[in-house]
Amino acid sequence: MEKQINFKPIRESYLPYGRQWIDDEDINAVVEVLKGDYLTTGPYISKFEQEIAQYVGAKYAVAFSNGTAALHGACYAAGIEEGDEVITTPMTFAASANCVLYQGGVPVFADINEKTYNIDPNEIERKITNKTKAIIPVDFTGQPVHLERIMEIAQKHNLVVIEDAAHALAASYKGRKIGSISDMTMFSFHPVKHITSGEGGIITTNNKEFYEKLLQFRSHGITREKDQLMEYHGPWYYEMQFLGYNYRMTDIQAALGISQLKKLDKFVQLRRKYVQIYNGAFEEMDEINTPHQHHDGESSWHLYIIRLNLDKLTGSRKEIFEALQQQNIGVNVHYIPVHFQPYYRQLGYKKGICPIAEKLYEEIITLPLFPAMSEEDVYDVIQAVKRTINYYKK
Repeated sequence: MEKQINFKPIRESYLPYGRQWIDDEDINAVVEVLKGDYLTTGPYISKFEQEIAQYVGAKYAVAFSNGTAALHGACYAAGIEEGDEVITTPMTFAASANCVLYQGGVPVFADINEKTYNIDPNEIERKITNKTKAIIPVDFTGQPVHLERIMEIAQKHNLVVIEDAAHALAASYKGRKIGSISDMTMFSFHPVKHITSGEGGIITTNNKEFYEKLLQFRSHGITREKDQLMEYHGPWYYEMQFLGYNYRMTDIQAALGISQLKKLDKFVQLRRKYVQIYNGAFEEMDEINTPHQHHDGESSWHLYIIRLNLDKLTGSRKEIFEALQQQNIGVNVHYIPVHFQPYYRQLGYKKGICPIAEKLYEEIITLPLFPAMSEEDVYDVIQAVKRTINYYKK
């Protein structure tokens, strides 16, 4: 029997789990574009690409309309075709696997590491077959995956590594910024991420061939580059050489992204500060586990996830989740394992293939974490969590 409970809200207004932080400088940057000559494809896109590439230490960057489109482009550039297998984690948003399906490939789910919640390199190796073409590791919550080991596996088996770093802009691995290590790395600029361009995504790479394929893919498969043309009719001439998509970012979005990028380090500093406050408040509580930092990587903390020790609690995860929402704390759950989704079930994926990820899903709650929170907001969350856990304590 569920305990009927009615918690009074700890705060008057609802605190979401994440939201953007837009200031006048950002607004002015967008207005400037609106007053100018180009709204869609103009000079701001390449400026944004250059600045992101420079920030992460990559040679090239190609901006897309969103992170999913960017992943689709990366799968195309990697040569994923009908029947090719690509190994990824189930503990992610559906896009990390869907991008493989778009190319006619087959997503293969490998289980996660019990401590970091990231894909387990040993599980990746176990899942490799002669059909495997690529690996899409996900830097879950902003915590870098074990890149050294994953790159070794990829080199040994001649696989392409497309790192889904939607959560990990400004994170680093062994002193190197995420975005400079994998064959291709995707960042997302959705409003809950580290910086936003409204919607938007980007691929960084050091590989010129991937770079050129990505540019053409996002623009209908069309090129105007003279050295790439089959024929040449004159300065107006262009060629569609393969079936691409219209996945371009707009100058409006890029201008917002450029303005936001100036504040990235400040934003991440605040995220890290709030995480320390959370960790300090929760470390003595046996009923919950706080996130575990991998010693080789420095997380940029997109999400803060607590794991419930349900055997020490009288309430279910659902009850605890609802009790926190009643107190105006906008908790969430990241993620429902991708292979649990009805569409994937129809494709023949079954529950039970990734037991560690599946158990984790039953026990986690995402707490609010974003730079526009105040310290007072952080302490409201802590108070609500403690109050709820104490109520449901065995």
